[in-house]
Parts: sequence; structure tokens; C-alpha cells
Amino acid sequence: MSAVSLLICDDSSLARKQLLRALPAEWPLEISQAASGCEALERIREGGIDLLLLDLTMPDMDGYELLAVLRDEQLACKVIVISADVQEEAVRRVLGLGALAFIRKPADPAHLQQTLAGLGVVGSQLPVFGERNAGPVAFRDAFREVVNVAMGRAAALLAKVLGVFVQLPIPNVNILEVGELHMALADAAQGDKLSAVCQGYIGGGIAGEALLIFHDSEIADMARLMRADDYLELEMLLDLSSLLISACLSGIADQIDVVFSQGHPQVLGQHASIDELIRVNRKRWKNTLAVEISYSLEGHDVHFDLLLLFTEDSVELLSRKLAHLMN
Repeated sequence: MSAVSLLICDDSSLARKQLLRALPAEWPLEISQAASGCEALERIREGGIDLLLLDLTMPDMDGYELLAVLRDEQLACKVIVISADVQEEAVRRVLGLGALAFIRKPADPAHLQQTLAGLGVVGSQLPVFGERNAGPVAFRDAFREVVNVAMGRAAALLAKVLGVFVQLPIPNVNILEVGELHMALADAAQGDKLSAVCQGYIGGGIAGEALLIFHDSEIADMARLMRADDYLELEMLLDLSSLLISACLSGIADQIDVVFSQGHPQVLGQHASIDELIRVNRKRWKNTLAVEISYSLEGHDVHFDLLLLFTEDSVELLSRKLAHLMN
């Protein structure tokens, strides 16, 4: 069988590495990589790409946009989407745009190999294991991809509960001092009054707090989506926080092989300014590994800002947990 030209497109170096590892070295594949949709499109326009393994959530040009361009320009290239966005609507949309298959992240090697064989890309005699060369991955990129997978699972649950399509961002992962955290929260708040719910977690020596921020101007719309006319605003916020935070932490825990115990959600402030939230919690939030995720609901002026604030001591433990992914 002649070599198949395969292009892996994902902004995460960890995700690209995981796919390389899932493709046995003895397969006749000529593999190239792209870190963005724009880069992949340029390469496909040059010709010679037989198959594209495509992520959805990327900067500049996301997977949906790239699929639409491939369709509109009638560029001959088979596409398999490999994404953390596992909402039923996401799957429906990518198949409607011409993708041949959808695989959830992180891709199971056997499932990926079977999918490729089913499309006739490789032979039906599938090796079980194999390894292609892939370089080391930095901690921030590795953990960002772990969070990306977790937030996709949380979004799928939220989409079912609210009956909406959740637009996913690229999560930000940074070590922040309290002043920098203040600026990040202020940017998320955009001058609006806020209500915030916090929930602590700990597992395997890794500890932190999850902070879910609601914009007061959007709470009435959220209540309508949750059909929350029959219970209090505060109860609604606590229920929604518990759902999102638990789903996201569970998605992280599954990937790093820990079990998080979660405290009871607590309201840090209702109808408060960001300055008030920081003033009350300044001692709790010193140097912290901060993960910022903003969920937006398509067709509604509603979004949630979720921050996962890991203690400084947790970073080394997280690095050890991710070592097998990074090296």
C-alpha cells in the first residue's frame, strides 16, 4: 500500500503528541502537523493531503470554520474530527459539514485505528501498539489540554440540562499573583455586578478552589433556561455551580488518576463588585495556578466564568501526574 499523507491539526502540542503515539510506526503514513486551522488550510490548498485529523476548539480559525471552507472550496481531503467538544450538537454539526467520523478526546488508539481502517485509509490488519517520534511537552500545554477535555465533558452535561449549544473557549492556564488574578477577574467582569460561588477540592495532595462567576445582568435569562421560576435565585446558582464544577473536576481527575473530594459550595458574594470579592479573599488567593474558562450559550446573552485556582504546592504534584503525558 502506498503511503497516505496525513495532517494532524490541533493547537495543543500534547494532543498532537497523543495522536502520533496512537499511530503505529509501521503504518505507511506521511505525517505532517499544523497548530491552527489557518495553517492546516494553507497546507491542504497546496495539495497532496489525503486525510486530516482535526480539532474543533482552536484560535484564529476553529475546526467548524475550516470544515466549512473545505466544503465551499471543494478541497478533496477526508476529515476525522477529534475533539473534546462532545456535545451531541457538535457531532451533528461536524458530520453535516462533511467530516467522516467524530472521535472524542483523548483518542483511544484502538478506536482511532479501527476508524482509519473502516475508512480504508490503512489495512484491516491492525497493530495494537506503536510509537512515532514526538518531542517533550511543556507543563502549561499539557495541563491546558487536560482541562480542555474536562471542560468539554462539562459543556456536554450543561447543554443537556439547559437545552442549548455551549460555545467552548480555549482555556487559559497561568501562574498568577493576587494582583494579576484581580486583573483577570476584572476583565471577566467587564464592570458588571457579580455573584460568585466557590467550592474547595482536594485529592492526592492536589488542592484548590473552583470559582464560578455569574453576571447579574444575565441571571434572569439563566433562570428561564433552567425553568427556575419555582425556586430561589441563590438555590439556582448553587445548583448550576455544583453541576459545572463537579463535571469539570471529575474530567480532570479521570485523566490524572486522582479522586477529588469537594466541599460544599459557598456563596462568596451576591451582586458584588470584583473589588469586594478580591478584598474578602485576598489571603486565600496568593500565588496560584489559575485556569480560566468562559462558557457562552449560543443564541443567549449568557456566559459563565469558571476559575480553577490550584495552590502553589499543587503544581509540582500536577507535574508528576502529567509526566507520562509530557515526556
